[in-house]
Amino acid sequence: MTLVVKMAPPQQPEVDLSRTYDAVVIGSGAAGGMAAHVLTSQGMQVLLLEAGKRINVEQELRSMEWPYDHPRRGQLPPGSHGLSFNEYNIRQPPYARGSTYKHVYSYVGGWDGGDYVKNILVDEKDHPYTGTKYAWVRARVLGGKTNIWGRLALRLSDYDFKGKTHDGYGEDWPISYADIEPYYDKVDLLLGISGHKENLPHLPDSLFQRPNKLTWAEVKLRNTLKGMGRVATPYRAGVTTDGVKNKYRSKCFGRGACGRRPGGCDIHAAFDSPTGLIYPAMDTGNLTLRTQAIAHEVLVDPNTGKARGVSFVDAQNRKTYEAKGKVVILAASTLESARLLLLSKSRQHPNGIGNSSGHAGHNFCEHVMGPGASGLVKELVGKPHTLDDGRPGGFYIPRFRNLQDRQNGFIRGYGFEGGAGHSIFPAGTDAPGFGAGFKKRVREYAGAFIGLGGFGEVLARYENYVDLDPQVKDGWGIPSLRFHYQFSDNEKKMCEDMSTTAKEMLEAAGIEIIGVDKTVLTEGWSIHELGTARMGTDPKTSVLNQFQQSHDVKNLFVVDGSSHVSASCQNPTWTIMSLAWRSCEYLADQFKKGEL
Repeated sequence: MTLVVKMAPPQQPEVDLSRTYDAVVIGSGAAGGMAAHVLTSQGMQVLLLEAGKRINVEQELRSMEWPYDHPRRGQLPPGSHGLSFNEYNIRQPPYARGSTYKHVYSYVGGWDGGDYVKNILVDEKDHPYTGTKYAWVRARVLGGKTNIWGRLALRLSDYDFKGKTHDGYGEDWPISYADIEPYYDKVDLLLGISGHKENLPHLPDSLFQRPNKLTWAEVKLRNTLKGMGRVATPYRAGVTTDGVKNKYRSKCFGRGACGRRPGGCDIHAAFDSPTGLIYPAMDTGNLTLRTQAIAHEVLVDPNTGKARGVSFVDAQNRKTYEAKGKVVILAASTLESARLLLLSKSRQHPNGIGNSSGHAGHNFCEHVMGPGASGLVKELVGKPHTLDDGRPGGFYIPRFRNLQDRQNGFIRGYGFEGGAGHSIFPAGTDAPGFGAGFKKRVREYAGAFIGLGGFGEVLARYENYVDLDPQVKDGWGIPSLRFHYQFSDNEKKMCEDMSTTAKEMLEAAGIEIIGVDKTVLTEGWSIHELGTARMGTDPKTSVLNQFQQSHDVKNLFVVDGSSHVSASCQNPTWTIMSLAWRSCEYLADQFKKGEL
C-alpha cells in the first residue's frame, strides 16, 4: 500500500513592513520558489510577494474524481468562459472586452476540466492586455503555473547555449552547459525527475529516477525510429517516482487524472513550487510570505540609484504598501517581470529600471506548436485493455533537425511530445453513432490510437517585444502590457516540416495515418514565454549578466525566463530553476561579502 503524504502547510508568519528584509522576491512560481529556497538555506531573511491567493490545491484539483461525479463533467460553471482558438485569431486583445460572461479565462479554462483550474487561472476581465494576437496563460496563485504545468523537464545543451557559434544566428548565452550542469543535478536530486538515459549530446541526461513504461505502441515507434537515427524516449517528467526527502510530497504511484488536460497533481508527486520549495523554505524560519500583493514598481534609492524595495497593491483592499529589501529579485514570470522593469521609472532610470540598453521587453521568444499527426495501431484494435493511465506523460522525441548540416530551409529545431494507450478519457469518442454499436466501437478502438505534436524554437528577434499600453490598465489601475509579436518565416517553414516528419515517422512504423495537423497555434499557446531581459556580456545589448544580475543596478536580479537568450525547443522550467539556483548562490555570496 502506498501512503499519501497529508502534511499540513506551515503557518504563514506575520509580515512586518516596517523592517528591511535581506531580499524581497516577487513571484512564487518555479523561479520565485527556487530563489526563496536557496536564499533562506543561506540564512538570508526573505520576503516573498505573490499577487494571488494561497489556495487549497488538493481541493481544487480533485484528481481522483471521476468525470461522471462532477455535475458538469469538469466543465466551467454557467457565466464562465474559456477562450477558443478562433477567438484568439479572429478578435484582437483584450479578449474579454465586451464579453457578456461574468468570468473569462485563457484557453486552458476552455479545455475539458476547466472547472478544476478556474481558481488558478486569472480572470481575463481583470487582467487585460493589448496589441497583436497572443494567447497569454497566467496563474496568479501561490506557486503560479507550477500548480498545473505539463511536467516535461528537459535540459538545454551547448547546441542551445552556443547557438550563434553553431549556426551564426542571434547571440550566444554568456554561459555554457558546464556552468549550469551542477545546478541541473541539484534540481534533479531535490525535486525528483523520471526518465531514461539516451546519451544524446543535444539533450543531456538527468539524474533520473525510475521512468514510466512506454506502451506497446510507443515501443513500436521507438524501435522504428532507432533505424532513422531518431529517439522516442519515455517522457522526462519532473515527477518523483522513487520519492524525495520532503514531508510535503509523495511519490507517483500511477493513479488519477494525469491525462486531464489542465494537469495538476494533488499528491504532489509532480513538482510544484509550494510543496517542493516554498513550504520547506518557510520551515527554516527565514521566509515570510505575503499573498495578494500585486507588485507594480521596484523602488529606487534617490541617492544611489540602487533598488530599495517594492511598491505593491493589496489585491483586496486596493491600498498601496511598500516592502523594503536590501536586494530585489524579480521572478514574476517572463512577461510580468518585463512589465515591472518598464513600470519602474525614476530619475535615475527614465526608461525603466535596468533598461539603459533599451532591450527590456525585447528579444521575446517562445515555442511554436500545433503541427503533428495521429494514427491507428491496427494490431491493438479489439485487444484487452491495459492500464496506461496515471502516467505523467507518454514519450518525447528530441530535436533531430539542424544538428550537423542545415536542413529544409530553416535554422534551429523542434521536438515532439506524444502518447498512446488507454486513458480515463478514451480516444476515438468522435466516432459516429450512438447506443450499443457506438460503445462497442469506442471500447474496441480506445487503446489503439497514437498521436504526437511538435514544439519548435521561435527565434529571438529584437522586433518581437512588449511595452506598456498608454491607456489600458488592469483591475488595479496598473498599465497593461501591449504585444508587438508574431512568428517569422523561419517558424512557418519549421512548422511545415513538423507535420511532414510526424506523418513520416508514424508511417515508417506501419501505423495508419488518421490525421495530419498543419495548423499553427496562436502565438503564446506554448506557455513557454522567454527573453525580454536577456543575459549577455555587453551591457549595451543585454539587460542582465551571466548571474541574472542587472548590469545597471547591482542589487536587482531577474531569475525567471526573462533572462533566456534564446528559446531552444526544450521546455524551460528545469532550466529556469537551475539558473535561479546558480544565481541565488552567487547573490548570497555577494551579499555576505557586502558587495550588494
